[in-house]
Amino acid sequence: MISVENLKVEFGVKPLFSEASFVINDRDRIALVGKNGAGKSTLLKILCGQQLPTSGVVSIPNDTSIGYLPQVMRIADDTSVKEEARKAFSDTTRLKERIDRMERELGERTDYESDDYMRLVEKFTQEHERYLMLGGEGYEAEIERTLMGLGFLRSDFDRPTAEFSGGWRMRIELAKILLQRPDVLLLDEPTNHLDIESIQWLEQFLQTSASAVVLVSHDRAFINNVTNRTLEISCGQIIDYRVKYNEYVVLRKERREQQLRAYENQQKEIQDMRAFIERFRYQATKAVQVQQKIKQLEKIVPIEIDEVDNSSLRLKFPPCLRSGDYPIICDEVKKAYGDHQVFSDVTFTLKRGEKVAFVGKNGEGKTTLVKCIMGEIPFEGTLKIGHNVQIGYFAQNQAQLLDESLTVFETIDRVARGDIRLRINDILGAFMFGGEESEKKVKVLSGGERSRLAMIRLLLEPVNLLILDEPTNHLDMQSKDVLKEAIRAFDGTAILVSHDREFLDGLVTKVYEFGGGRVREHLGGIYDWLRAHPKGGADMTIDERLAMSRDGVHSPSVTGQTDSGREVNPAPTSGQLYAERKEQQKKVKRAEKAVKACEEKIAQMEARIKEMDRLLSRPEHATDMKLIEEYAQTMRQLDEENDRWMQLSEELEALTK
Repeated sequence: MISVENLKVEFGVKPLFSEASFVINDRDRIALVGKNGAGKSTLLKILCGQQLPTSGVVSIPNDTSIGYLPQVMRIADDTSVKEEARKAFSDTTRLKERIDRMERELGERTDYESDDYMRLVEKFTQEHERYLMLGGEGYEAEIERTLMGLGFLRSDFDRPTAEFSGGWRMRIELAKILLQRPDVLLLDEPTNHLDIESIQWLEQFLQTSASAVVLVSHDRAFINNVTNRTLEISCGQIIDYRVKYNEYVVLRKERREQQLRAYENQQKEIQDMRAFIERFRYQATKAVQVQQKIKQLEKIVPIEIDEVDNSSLRLKFPPCLRSGDYPIICDEVKKAYGDHQVFSDVTFTLKRGEKVAFVGKNGEGKTTLVKCIMGEIPFEGTLKIGHNVQIGYFAQNQAQLLDESLTVFETIDRVARGDIRLRINDILGAFMFGGEESEKKVKVLSGGERSRLAMIRLLLEPVNLLILDEPTNHLDMQSKDVLKEAIRAFDGTAILVSHDREFLDGLVTKVYEFGGGRVREHLGGIYDWLRAHPKGGADMTIDERLAMSRDGVHSPSVTGQTDSGREVNPAPTSGQLYAERKEQQKKVKRAEKAVKACEEKIAQMEARIKEMDRLLSRPEHATDMKLIEEYAQTMRQLDEENDRWMQLSEELEALTK
């Protein structure tokens, strides 16, 4: 289907890869793997024609269609969710319009015996048959099936896409690509914005799809369930393993051991040659042999080996005070933003040493409850933090708190204690900061790199309660293994908010499921929860969920059906949906206005504080009690306004989800 011959890509002195040749066949399911920066995303761009290689040939038949989902894309749309997804069938809809025009013309004309009329009948018949072959009668149902598989509700279909966050809009783009049914699907980290149910649906879709698939993903369970072939980019080469990812890991280990033995033998041979040359360089009787050795040395092509394998690296959290028996006690905890109830009646107790997972669809309140535990936002009910609890919290915004003036190495060196300081380079290497990367300044790091660095720093701090919100988003397979082993060996309590099944497997003993404004406790690991998931969740087919949605009944994971099976109200009419959208837009505008006013007030107070700092630094104002009193009052007001800004921002975020 696609043939790649002698591909070479250069961005600097050393090429990303060279002399790469492989073929993508019909129904191939290929995992593209390699360390970060190896060139995986670049190769996908070359395959879809968005980037040209330095040299080499990529042969794609003219009738082969390609669908490409990049990691990051600019999204510009101003339609509803369903209208945007319908663009995938633009050819079909244009064909339907032509058929409708011909049908109207046939109904209006009366020259039934004319040749022109017979040609129109024949043309109408041909186009209608083509329309049926393209699945024209069922594409609306296919759109609904795909959107619901990726987590949208039926009530979302008529909402403007502008109301959704970037992650949800990426889901719409993924839906459009899947609906086009291209011959080759190129997917770069497709699970980044999906929850567990949507990931499972995508797995089933790709397994049954007629398309060839090439995907980049750090979700081990996902690529194991989808792929049957692995292409590895390593040491500037592309190696083809015609096996699933788990089998590839075993074969790669054997290959690396062979590389290492060959490398060691070559190094010994080089040392022996150099020793001979140095020993006999100035002896006339050995001049011919010395010249031969020099020529042999020049002809040797150095054997490259893969990056140092730190999979055996073991990290251990530094010792910390023992916490109380119950680090967290929640009793009837509720959280609402205006009329929107995020969750209510949350009651559970975490025992010391437990490791639990928070799972559920995006926007159901997992991060909100974490913020309640951290005391970052107000809530109703009782939430107690136990005796001697020291919390280590990782969220995406933790990366913003790093000192930008330090290097990567200095950032970790400042928190490392004891023997761990001797292993800083090994730890940095395990999290993709090996070699020169460790000397980079924090200020030049990308968002993902900063998140990884913040994670390393957290691993070296003495804590007895870990709260990690999507900790694996920017980690490769090896880094995730190191982190997983560190958490497994951690003798404190851990809360993990994650959609990565393989990461959670064997790590957590309890799962808290968020959905429909409730939090349900499930004993056992992540796969125990998936197997026992109520009908209507991960185990329900999308056709069943679609039928329920059409009847006005939603699954618990979607809309909050109670455990007793009580049905929610029927789906609202289009008029009601329009009124709801208008009211929602008004609420968003009011919230944005309040946030902006709050930010302006904060800016004014910060400017005044800066001015007073300057005045108080002068000797003549050092004892000005009126100025000192104003300074203290302004600082208090600034703290209050910052708290108010955080609350308003949370409310705005909830409205725009």
